[in-house]
Amino acid sequence: MNTMWLADDWKDYEVIDCSQGEKLERWGRYLLVRPDPQVIWDTPKGHKGWKHMNGHYHRSSKGGGEWEFFDLPEQWSIGYKGLTFNLKPFSFKHTGLFPEQAANWDWFSGRIRKAGRPVKVLNLFAYTGGATLAAAKAGASVTHVDASKGMVGWAKENAAASGLGGAPIRWLVDDCVKFVEREIRRGSRYDGIIMDPPSYGRGPKGEIWKLETSIWPFLTLTAQLLSQDALFFLLNSYTTGLQPAVLSYMLSEAVAKGRGGRVEAQEVGLPVSANGLALPCGAAGRWQRAS
Repeated sequence: MNTMWLADDWKDYEVIDCSQGEKLERWGRYLLVRPDPQVIWDTPKGHKGWKHMNGHYHRSSKGGGEWEFFDLPEQWSIGYKGLTFNLKPFSFKHTGLFPEQAANWDWFSGRIRKAGRPVKVLNLFAYTGGATLAAAKAGASVTHVDASKGMVGWAKENAAASGLGGAPIRWLVDDCVKFVEREIRRGSRYDGIIMDPPSYGRGPKGEIWKLETSIWPFLTLTAQLLSQDALFFLLNSYTTGLQPAVLSYMLSEAVAKGRGGRVEAQEVGLPVSANGLALPCGAAGRWQRAS
């Protein structure tokens, strides 16, 4: 039985190995070592990449940390099924892409392609646009919302690099909660909704977003934007705190009630090349209409 949704179709990315709180990854031609709180085991670091990496993010005991680079360009790109993502290691260990999300991209792309009709998708907390580009490539028109101007700019660069510069994508720098409230008042509707909310954040007027207390009211609010014959709803949680059963319960109550369809939730993960095991990377809940 499959107990995890694995992003196992990458050619340009892999988790080579993981041990002692870190993972050794290949991003295209370059090897990075980054911290990962899930990696609580101490197994032998046999792969030569542990000693010869191109970038190493060192955690500081005071919180945060810093990058150390060895022959790494400031920016490079990797591809996934015809999409191109520009990578730039930046603050707090990030590169600008969460590769495990490919498991979700493949799922909703299939729903969009099978629909056989125009599909409108809303992507909230949309970051550098991985899900936006996957949905657009599958044929949807997409509304991309993120509160960070820099992230929306980066997502646009990824769209251009992917040959989707002219695709029907609306790019919006906005607070996701405020945007959803306005869309409800405007009577807007979407056939698919994607959200990957942060564990912590601040709104434009200093409102505090804390996942555990903010996600339920936001989920019930956003569900009002689903069209009559909506196709799917994806709720992803990078934070380890929200277990699959919690995501499943919330989607069943907020989305499936009165609509039918199917709710599933699993951990999301990446295969580890060294041993064929899987590295967990949070969880996702999926609702889809009955076909």
